[in-house]
Amino acid sequence: MGTYLNPGSEKLDIDRAGEIYIDKSELMLTLNKIFGSPQRNVCISRPRRFGKSMAANMISAYYDKTVDGNKAFAGLKILEPQNDNTLMNSCDVIKLNMQEFLSRTDSIEGLLTRLKKIVLRDLFREFPDVDYFDREDLIECLNDIYSIHKQKFVIIIDEWDCIFREYPNDSDAQTKYLDFLRDFLKDKDYVGLAYMTGILPIKKYGTHSALNMFYEYSMEDPESFSSFVGFTEEEVINLCAKYSMDLEECKAWYNGYYFHECGAVYNPNSIVRSMLSGKFSDYWNQTETYEALRVYIDMNFDGLKDSILKLMAGGRQKINTGTFQNDMTSFVTADDVMTLLVHLGYLGYDFETKEVFIPNKEIMQEFVTATTAKDSWDEVVNSVKKSDELLNATWNQEETMVASYIEDAHLETSHLQYNDENALSYTISLAYYAARNYYTVVRELPTGKGFADLAFIPRKKYMDKPAMLIELKWNQDASSAINQILDKNYPESLKDYRGNLLLVGINYDKKTRKHECEITKYSDVKS
Repeated sequence: MGTYLNPGSEKLDIDRAGEIYIDKSELMLTLNKIFGSPQRNVCISRPRRFGKSMAANMISAYYDKTVDGNKAFAGLKILEPQNDNTLMNSCDVIKLNMQEFLSRTDSIEGLLTRLKKIVLRDLFREFPDVDYFDREDLIECLNDIYSIHKQKFVIIIDEWDCIFREYPNDSDAQTKYLDFLRDFLKDKDYVGLAYMTGILPIKKYGTHSALNMFYEYSMEDPESFSSFVGFTEEEVINLCAKYSMDLEECKAWYNGYYFHECGAVYNPNSIVRSMLSGKFSDYWNQTETYEALRVYIDMNFDGLKDSILKLMAGGRQKINTGTFQNDMTSFVTADDVMTLLVHLGYLGYDFETKEVFIPNKEIMQEFVTATTAKDSWDEVVNSVKKSDELLNATWNQEETMVASYIEDAHLETSHLQYNDENALSYTISLAYYAARNYYTVVRELPTGKGFADLAFIPRKKYMDKPAMLIELKWNQDASSAINQILDKNYPESLKDYRGNLLLVGINYDKKTRKHECEITKYSDVKS
């Protein structure tokens, strides 16, 4: 057993010793299917806090020939009788964490030199019988070993993309690094499986990738790896039951990422911290400061600011991810910036509709913190400051005050397109930011006879708050909005709340540029 060659199961043992360990061992079944095939090179990218290193530790222990897999994986799903574990503990594993090498050197040349020397040392110790042609050439030595022993290597590279984060503008260093990986892994008989993981997909130059032999699975579309990206809905339900945590609150805080193959996916780090602490909070900012987000949303691309405001108001934005160059500097459009935010975990992505959105309350808090700390985001600053007052005025049925707050919010976002009810709904959604502390906010709630523009549904923890249906009108009057709610029987969709339900009609008059509001208790209308 070496440091980088066949490192054993110690890191898996440490991971499993944690109070919360979710069994993701069936990942090995997916990898076994592609072992030794043309699809044997995979790159799995996902954000920080999503368990990349834990997966790498597990894969290493599974294939490592020096490990007793029956002991290391005891009690895990992979050892169930129906699973074929022929490949378990049958390979030599080379496991590399590029961030560790980078932190010990001051250049890409130094990184590659150190990496080659240290791996060669392990190889020479494990295979002293081989007649090496060139003991300084890592690739040649691996070829020599394979020619004698005919045993495939599993090569695991964690934090593969750290070069692009640490040297974002050094294209020469990036090229040297990609050239090394290509020479190391492409079309090599000794590779049974190459598993790379990081935050970013593989860097592209123009329309081509330097590592085009890799099959990529990212936050845009993880395909068969979807259920291994984070915690699934079933896993979170079980944790909430075990730790007596409110599932609805948990969903509000951490749900939102979604993949067609497995459904909802949660950020593992935040779920674990929440369960262990017994409280819901923003754990994202404990591992990364809000400045990381602000750098990108402040970039001067046409339409970026408007899109961010729309997303913060609960909307979705269609984007083109195809021009993104898979780095952190080569931005050409607002879509490139938002695509990066998908890979960083700040935005969810709907592969079917090609739309992005802010996934949950935790991430929304990151956007609010990033925008309210900067003068150029006055729209958000003022809306958030006044949001509590607007919500209280609505609860108290203070119609004139509500209209005034919404008018102020309109003026703050007056640079946005504001010429229909849809645009009006985004302004109002942002103005009611504080409502997300108590409500699940639904835009265009299906009612059977149409769609309510905005529905505010109290979460279980806040059932003392009134449910609210908001209907918007353009160049009409607030009364007609209330009448539509009643005529189309929108309250039927919230029948469990009819004893504590507010009907809110809001109209904007384009000529006078004035807002009008009418608020009625549903119980008063029906009494």
